Amino acid sequence: MALNNTIIDFIGNTPLVDASHLVSKKDVTLLLKLEGNNPGGSVKDRPAFNMINEALKRGDIKKGDTLVEATSGNTGIALALFAQVLGLNMVLVMPENSTEERVKTMRAYGAEVILTSSDVGIEGSRDLAFKLRDEKGYTLLNQFENDDNWKGHYKTTGPEIWNDTNGKVTHFVSAMGTTGTIMGVSTYLKEKNKNITIVGAQPDDNSRIPGIRKWPEEYVPKFFNRNKVDQVIEVTQAHAKATTQRLAKEAGVFAGMSSGGSVYCASQVAKSIDKGVIVAIICDRGDRYLSSDLFE
Repeated sequence: MALNNTIIDFIGNTPLVDASHLVSKKDVTLLLKLEGNNPGGSVKDRPAFNMINEALKRGDIKKGDTLVEATSGNTGIALALFAQVLGLNMVLVMPENSTEERVKTMRAYGAEVILTSSDVGIEGSRDLAFKLRDEKGYTLLNQFENDDNWKGHYKTTGPEIWNDTNGKVTHFVSAMGTTGTIMGVSTYLKEKNKNITIVGAQPDDNSRIPGIRKWPEEYVPKFFNRNKVDQVIEVTQAHAKATTQRLAKEAGVFAGMSSGGSVYCASQVAKSIDKGVIVAIICDRGDRYLSSDLFE
């Protein structure tokens, strides 16, 4: 290992762990991509770094500038980390019901965190971020419209999955939040093999699952392309929570509820096929949910 590596050099190349015993089907392989192994602890390290780095390269921002972004958690942590490393100021806007661990982690990296009413959810945080951009002159990265979000996954996550499965992946399953992960990975994998099935996990109408959203029409991420998702599976909060607990107890994978939602949907895919290689995204680590009731 080179002695002059920085934290940036350790983004990506996350493990792909065999958890086929969770689906117990002889010819179906279930692989879990452990994105909690990124430096900032989540899949959001990839787009966060790519959005900031590409903006710096284009000259859209420079060192010392102040960025603002709305987040429900993981993107904010990643942005706080890489803004600090790259010499930028970071203001993050998030709902007040976000877990304490997330808020404290962002502040530990030096970001200013503004909490908005839980009644207005992430949509209200997004509205305030636009207001701060207009009133304060901050630069809004806007992860929900920024093509550098999904391109971070096109450059890294997609190729890693293809290479690490030796091109044998048949199904890719991901929670859908900003939808950057599923858009970037789908774009790459479909270029390699158009027959790979892309599956998105979405909460049902009665469920609240951190990191997975069913957006009101006016808030749907601008780069989301429904044609790049072959199947959407709805998951209940109860199923996502139970699967998250099962991941820890039966696979040694300590993760958040969005990962439970992803793996639950992967298990539903496994029931519908006779053979295949399913790759599911494990979005983050479970330690940033310990103040919630997720593991109770």
